Amino acid sequence: MQSAEMVLGVLRERGRRGLPLERVYRQLFNPALYLVAYGRLYSNKGAMTPGVTGETVDGMSLATIDRIIDAMRHERYRWKPVKRVHIPKKNGKKRPLGLPTWSDKLVAEVVRLLLEAYYEPTFSDHSHGFRPGRGCHTALGEVVDVWKGTHWFIEGDIARCFEELDHQVMLDTVGERIHDNRFLGLLKAMLRAGYLEDWKWGATLSGTVQGGPASPILSNIYLDRLDSFVVTHLLPDYNRGERRASNPAYQKIEYAIARARRHGDRPALRRLRQQRRQLPSQDPHDPSYRRLRYVRYADDILFGFSGPKAEAQEITERVRQFLRDDLRLELSAEKTLITHAQTGRARFLGYDIVAQHSDTKITRGRRAVNGAIGLRVPPEVIRNKCAPYCKRGKPASRPQMLHDNDYTIVSKFQAEYRGIVQYYLLAGDVYRLQKLRWVMETAMLKTLAGKHRSTVNAMAHKYKATVKTDHGPRTCFEVTIQRDDGRKPLVARFGGIPLHRKPTAALEDRAPILATARGNELIHRLLAGAGELCGATEQVEVHHIRHLADLNKPGRREKPAWVRLMAKRRRKTLVACRPCHEAIHAGRPTTQPTA
Repeated sequence: MQSAEMVLGVLRERGRRGLPLERVYRQLFNPALYLVAYGRLYSNKGAMTPGVTGETVDGMSLATIDRIIDAMRHERYRWKPVKRVHIPKKNGKKRPLGLPTWSDKLVAEVVRLLLEAYYEPTFSDHSHGFRPGRGCHTALGEVVDVWKGTHWFIEGDIARCFEELDHQVMLDTVGERIHDNRFLGLLKAMLRAGYLEDWKWGATLSGTVQGGPASPILSNIYLDRLDSFVVTHLLPDYNRGERRASNPAYQKIEYAIARARRHGDRPALRRLRQQRRQLPSQDPHDPSYRRLRYVRYADDILFGFSGPKAEAQEITERVRQFLRDDLRLELSAEKTLITHAQTGRARFLGYDIVAQHSDTKITRGRRAVNGAIGLRVPPEVIRNKCAPYCKRGKPASRPQMLHDNDYTIVSKFQAEYRGIVQYYLLAGDVYRLQKLRWVMETAMLKTLAGKHRSTVNAMAHKYKATVKTDHGPRTCFEVTIQRDDGRKPLVARFGGIPLHRKPTAALEDRAPILATARGNELIHRLLAGAGELCGATEQVEVHHIRHLADLNKPGRREKPAWVRLMAKRRRKTLVACRPCHEAIHAGRPTTQPTA
């Protein structure tokens, strides 16, 4: 049996060299890949959510992997329809979400590992969504670093992208590089497995399962054809000229400044320099200069174009036609916009994007801001983020948290606040989130006051503290829990995060590919092949719980042995033999309890 690291390394090298892939289906017989997939999936919230059957990650074992591999070897594996639910979108509509069964999630994750290892080296540098080491911040960073001098932003959004991906186009695209009919047949069966909604089966005639592990990589393979079209056709057609021609009016003042300097005419020199600052040094309407730039995050597309608006409209129509004719997709009419870079704002990945202009901001003797791309926090984002913490327009307590302890309340508020701030650290006006901090801080103090039947001022005085940061001391609110066993106290803080722009902030979609199971503690315990309660070596499987808090259910006078063991280890998993596992679910004592 080859290690997962070796298998994925070979696929990655073949992809990097542009070689076709054959006999990839036989890699689905490798148990090491399923262990890697299990190690990546078991901690996800959806792992304990059942699909159309009651199967979840609970009860996972090596025997489950063997059963799947045996079905794969004899081509007897059948994908089950996903359970479809609908989740609300920001615009009030609902998005369909598919919930596969656990076995299908595991196989789909193995398929994703294989496809990602092979295709990742071939993807365009302009693509950032659902890729290891890339994310929203890398896409935005590319816009800020490279797009200086942009005149027009072309915002593109593919309507119902994940629901409308054409299955035949998908299979033909994958088949161009993967020459394995068994693997392509498995992909085809996965795409057309159907769904159950209100216990009625429906056919999936197009699209990928939103919520399935393999959907992100399949969508990137599909939309890589758009990236290739942009790179091979649009960019060469609309990029010309090395640099803009000099502005004659600017050059005329330059010559006048030189004459005034030679004659020592200081008043004229001062006046001419002020006039020079009002003019661009290069001709913004140079007909021999064009620049088109492109970035994509999943189905969100953004172009930056330096040129006339008529050509920007032409670019939009060419993209629309390519999507319709080649990928059988449509651009959203309401979300596809052409925005002037200096007078308007483009919306991309939750940021407002603008072209900055200031003739008075001088850096190292020159106007460094003009034409540079700036990121801004949209005002409606601040309003929407404040809304959950307000009632009738004012900060209010959260009654659902009154039964939590003070440490948990402060931790939850801080986690929510930190996540928002860290996402918008690239914005030049991130300081505007000060309003959100005040709203959340007041809501937190009101929640604590309601819990203790006290006042906001009393809670603020009780928990107020000062922390040191890279930008100086900051006031925060701190809750400390002392522990008697000699360990460090638990500390929860709200605030203390400087609202200063951080150009190097990085936010990745997920960690890079885990190519080995060696570092995964759960996989080691499962491969040991012994129950952690009774030491049995047969029929070993893993017991999973959703949250550690589930171990402290009220009504238990004496905690069972398995609860004490999991609480002691602070683990949401327990390797047990099948009789012990069944006893845990039935509420019976395990066979040989551990002291």
